[in-house]
Amino acid sequence: MPQSWIAPSILSADFASLGAEVDAVLEAGADLIHFDVMDNHYVPNLTIGPLVCEALRRHGVKAPIDVHLMVRPVDRIVPDFAAAGATYISFHPEASEHIDRTISLIREHGCCPGLVFNPATPLDYLDYTLELIDLVLIMSVNPGFAGQQFIPTSLRKLADARARIAASGREVRLEIDGGIKVSNIRAAARAGADTFVAGSAIFGSPDYAQTIREMRAQIDGSAQGAR
Repeated sequence: MPQSWIAPSILSADFASLGAEVDAVLEAGADLIHFDVMDNHYVPNLTIGPLVCEALRRHGVKAPIDVHLMVRPVDRIVPDFAAAGATYISFHPEASEHIDRTISLIREHGCCPGLVFNPATPLDYLDYTLELIDLVLIMSVNPGFAGQQFIPTSLRKLADARARIAASGREVRLEIDGGIKVSNIRAAARAGADTFVAGSAIFGSPDYAQTIREMRAQIDGSAQGAR
Protein backbone atom coordinates (compact mmCIF):
# COMPACT_ATOMS: atom_id res chain seq x y z
CA MET A 1 0.00 0.00 0.00
CA PRO A 2 1.33 3.51 -0.72
CA GLN A 3 2.74 5.71 2.03
CA SER A 4 -0.01 7.49 3.96
CA TRP A 5 -0.65 11.12 3.06
CA ILE A 6 -2.53 13.81 4.95
CA ALA A 7 -4.26 16.37 2.76
CA PRO A 8 -5.64 19.50 4.45
CA SER A 9 -8.65 20.88 2.60
CA ILE A 10 -8.30 24.61 2.06
CA LEU A 11 -12.11 24.90 2.05
CA SER A 12 -11.73 25.33 5.83
CA ALA A 13 -8.75 27.71 5.70
CA ASP A 14 -8.77 31.46 6.30
CA PHE A 15 -9.09 32.76 2.75
CA ALA A 16 -7.91 36.21 3.77
CA SER A 17 -4.50 34.61 4.45
CA LEU A 18 -4.62 31.60 2.13
CA GLY A 19 -0.97 31.56 1.08
CA ALA A 20 0.17 31.74 4.70
CA GLU A 21 -2.36 29.08 5.73
CA VAL A 22 -1.09 26.67 3.08
CA ASP A 23 2.52 27.38 4.05
CA ALA A 24 1.62 26.70 7.68
CA VAL A 25 -0.01 23.31 7.13
CA LEU A 26 2.81 22.16 4.87
CA GLU A 27 5.37 23.23 7.46
CA ALA A 28 3.25 21.36 10.03
CA GLY A 29 3.71 18.12 8.10
CA ALA A 30 0.96 17.91 5.48
CA ASP A 31 1.80 16.00 2.31
CA LEU A 32 -0.46 17.63 -0.27
CA ILE A 33 -3.14 20.30 -0.50
CA HIS A 34 -6.76 19.36 -1.19
CA PHE A 35 -8.58 21.87 -3.36
CA ASP A 36 -12.40 21.68 -3.38
CA VAL A 37 -14.07 23.15 -6.46
CA MET A 38 -17.86 23.69 -6.26
CA ASP A 39 -20.00 25.25 -8.97
CA ASN A 40 -23.43 25.99 -7.38
CA HIS A 41 -24.80 23.55 -9.96
CA TYR A 42 -23.59 20.01 -9.32
CA VAL A 43 -23.46 20.93 -5.62
CA PRO A 44 -25.31 23.73 -3.80
CA ASN A 45 -22.26 25.85 -3.05
CA LEU A 46 -19.75 28.02 -4.89
CA THR A 47 -16.08 28.03 -3.99
CA ILE A 48 -12.85 28.61 -5.93
CA GLY A 49 -11.42 28.16 -9.40
CA PRO A 50 -8.15 27.87 -11.33
CA LEU A 51 -7.00 31.41 -10.53
CA VAL A 52 -6.67 30.49 -6.85
CA CYS A 53 -4.71 27.35 -7.73
CA GLU A 54 -2.42 29.40 -9.95
CA ALA A 55 -2.00 32.00 -7.19
CA LEU A 56 -0.84 29.31 -4.75
CA ARG A 57 1.76 28.13 -7.25
CA ARG A 58 2.92 31.72 -7.79
CA HIS A 59 3.07 32.12 -4.02
CA GLY A 60 5.63 29.30 -4.02
CA VAL A 61 3.65 26.21 -3.08
CA LYS A 62 5.60 23.20 -4.41
CA ALA A 63 3.57 20.41 -2.81
CA PRO A 64 1.10 18.38 -4.90
CA ILE A 65 -2.29 20.03 -5.33
CA ASP A 66 -5.19 17.59 -5.29
CA VAL A 67 -8.11 19.19 -7.17
CA HIS A 68 -11.55 17.71 -6.46
CA LEU A 69 -14.03 18.89 -9.10
CA MET A 70 -17.61 19.06 -7.85
CA VAL A 71 -18.77 20.61 -11.11
CA ARG A 72 -20.88 19.82 -14.14
CA PRO A 73 -19.82 19.76 -16.94
CA VAL A 74 -16.27 18.66 -16.17
CA ASP A 75 -14.27 18.79 -19.39
CA ARG A 76 -14.36 22.56 -19.89
CA ILE A 77 -12.50 23.28 -16.65
CA VAL A 78 -9.88 20.49 -16.76
CA PRO A 79 -7.36 22.29 -19.04
CA ASP A 80 -7.58 25.43 -16.91
CA PHE A 81 -6.70 23.58 -13.71
CA ALA A 82 -3.91 21.69 -15.42
CA ALA A 83 -2.42 24.99 -16.62
CA ALA A 84 -2.87 26.43 -13.11
CA GLY A 85 -0.65 23.75 -11.58
CA ALA A 86 -2.92 20.93 -10.44
CA THR A 87 -1.26 17.57 -9.76
CA TYR A 88 -4.32 15.34 -9.32
CA ILE A 89 -7.70 16.13 -10.86
CA SER A 90 -10.62 13.98 -9.73
CA PHE A 91 -14.25 14.19 -10.76
CA HIS A 92 -17.63 12.59 -10.10
CA PRO A 93 -18.62 10.08 -12.80
CA GLU A 94 -22.24 11.30 -12.69
CA ALA A 95 -21.02 14.76 -13.71
CA SER A 96 -19.33 13.63 -16.94
CA GLU A 97 -21.12 12.76 -20.16
CA HIS A 98 -18.22 10.52 -21.21
CA ILE A 99 -16.14 9.27 -18.26
CA ASP A 100 -13.41 7.64 -20.33
CA ARG A 101 -12.97 10.82 -22.37
CA THR A 102 -12.67 12.95 -19.23
CA ILE A 103 -10.05 10.61 -17.76
CA SER A 104 -8.06 10.81 -20.99
CA LEU A 105 -8.36 14.60 -21.05
CA ILE A 106 -6.90 14.88 -17.56
CA ARG A 107 -4.03 12.57 -18.50
CA GLU A 108 -3.37 14.39 -21.78
CA HIS A 109 -2.94 17.63 -19.85
CA GLY A 110 -0.27 16.12 -17.64
CA CYS A 111 -2.28 15.48 -14.48
CA CYS A 112 -3.17 12.33 -12.56
CA PRO A 113 -6.86 11.43 -13.00
CA GLY A 114 -9.15 10.26 -10.23
CA LEU A 115 -12.78 9.22 -9.76
CA VAL A 116 -14.92 10.37 -6.82
CA PHE A 117 -17.75 8.34 -5.29
CA ASN A 118 -20.53 9.93 -3.26
CA PRO A 119 -21.85 7.99 -0.24
CA ALA A 120 -24.64 6.29 -2.23
CA THR A 121 -22.78 5.98 -5.56
CA PRO A 122 -21.83 2.36 -6.37
CA LEU A 123 -18.26 1.44 -7.23
CA ASP A 124 -19.37 -0.22 -10.49
CA TYR A 125 -17.76 2.55 -12.53
CA LEU A 126 -14.38 1.08 -11.50
CA ASP A 127 -15.13 -2.06 -13.50
CA TYR A 128 -14.12 -0.18 -16.62
CA THR A 129 -11.88 2.61 -15.35
CA LEU A 130 -9.61 1.35 -12.56
CA GLU A 131 -6.78 0.58 -15.00
CA LEU A 132 -6.95 4.18 -16.26
CA ILE A 133 -6.85 6.23 -13.05
CA ASP A 134 -4.38 7.08 -10.28
CA LEU A 135 -6.77 7.89 -7.45
CA VAL A 136 -10.10 6.73 -6.04
CA LEU A 137 -11.78 9.22 -3.70
CA ILE A 138 -14.51 7.97 -1.37
CA MET A 139 -16.76 10.69 0.00
CA SER A 140 -17.69 10.10 3.63
CA VAL A 141 -20.12 13.02 3.54
CA ASN A 142 -22.39 14.28 0.79
CA PRO A 143 -20.44 16.84 -1.24
CA GLY A 144 -21.14 20.54 -1.04
CA PHE A 145 -20.27 21.81 2.44
CA ALA A 146 -17.42 21.71 4.93
CA GLY A 147 -17.83 20.56 8.52
CA GLN A 148 -20.26 17.66 8.00
CA GLN A 149 -20.40 14.49 10.09
CA PHE A 150 -18.67 11.32 8.89
CA ILE A 151 -20.99 8.67 7.37
CA PRO A 152 -19.96 5.28 8.89
CA THR A 153 -21.02 3.16 5.90
CA SER A 154 -18.17 4.82 3.99
CA LEU A 155 -15.82 2.43 5.78
CA ARG A 156 -17.41 -0.53 4.01
CA LYS A 157 -17.04 1.24 0.68
CA LEU A 158 -13.39 1.98 1.46
CA ALA A 159 -12.75 -1.69 2.11
CA ASP A 160 -14.47 -2.65 -1.15
CA ALA A 161 -12.40 -0.12 -3.08
CA ARG A 162 -9.17 -1.33 -1.45
CA ALA A 163 -9.99 -4.92 -2.48
CA ARG A 164 -10.54 -3.79 -6.07
CA ILE A 165 -7.27 -1.88 -6.12
CA ALA A 166 -5.36 -4.83 -4.66
CA ALA A 167 -6.85 -7.16 -7.27
CA SER A 168 -5.83 -4.78 -10.06
CA GLY A 169 -2.16 -4.97 -9.10
CA ARG A 170 -1.80 -1.22 -9.71
CA GLU A 171 -0.67 1.46 -7.29
CA VAL A 172 -3.81 3.59 -7.10
CA ARG A 173 -4.21 5.95 -4.17
CA LEU A 174 -7.36 5.51 -2.06
CA GLU A 175 -8.53 8.79 -0.56
CA ILE A 176 -11.23 9.51 2.02
CA ASP A 177 -12.87 12.93 2.33
CA GLY A 178 -15.50 14.14 4.77
CA GLY A 179 -15.62 14.45 8.54
CA ILE A 180 -12.14 13.00 9.01
CA LYS A 181 -10.59 13.83 12.39
CA VAL A 182 -8.25 12.34 14.97
CA SER A 183 -11.00 10.21 16.50
CA ASN A 184 -11.94 8.36 13.28
CA ILE A 185 -8.88 8.46 11.04
CA ARG A 186 -7.64 5.11 12.41
CA ALA A 187 -10.87 3.40 11.33
CA ALA A 188 -10.47 4.86 7.83
CA ALA A 189 -6.89 3.63 7.67
CA ARG A 190 -7.92 0.14 8.79
CA ALA A 191 -10.55 0.10 6.04
CA GLY A 192 -7.84 0.75 3.45
CA ALA A 193 -7.47 4.49 2.94
CA ASP A 194 -3.96 5.83 2.36
CA THR A 195 -4.82 9.51 1.71
CA PHE A 196 -6.82 11.48 4.27
CA VAL A 197 -8.54 14.78 3.56
CA ALA A 198 -9.17 16.85 6.68
CA GLY A 199 -10.49 20.39 6.64
CA SER A 200 -11.95 21.78 9.84
CA ALA A 201 -10.15 19.15 11.94
CA ILE A 202 -6.83 20.75 10.95
CA PHE A 203 -7.62 24.38 10.12
CA GLY A 204 -9.99 24.64 13.08
CA SER A 205 -7.36 23.42 15.53
CA PRO A 206 -5.05 25.77 17.48
CA ASP A 207 -1.92 23.78 16.56
CA TYR A 208 -1.77 22.37 13.02
CA ALA A 209 1.42 20.40 13.67
CA GLN A 210 0.06 18.75 16.80
CA THR A 211 -3.16 17.74 15.04
CA ILE A 212 -1.25 16.26 12.10
CA ARG A 213 1.07 14.39 14.48
CA GLU A 214 -1.94 12.95 16.29
CA MET A 215 -3.47 11.88 12.99
CA ARG A 216 -0.25 10.16 11.93
CA ALA A 217 -0.04 8.39 15.27
CA GLN A 218 -3.56 7.03 14.73
CA ILE A 219 -2.68 5.88 11.20
CA ASP A 220 0.50 4.22 12.47
CA GLY A 221 -1.50 2.54 15.23
CA SER A 222 -3.83 1.14 12.60
CA ALA A 223 -0.90 -0.36 10.68
CA GLN A 224 0.53 -1.94 13.83
CA GLY A 225 -2.86 -3.35 14.78
CA ALA A 226 -3.19 -4.98 11.35
CA ARG A 227 0.02 -6.96 11.82
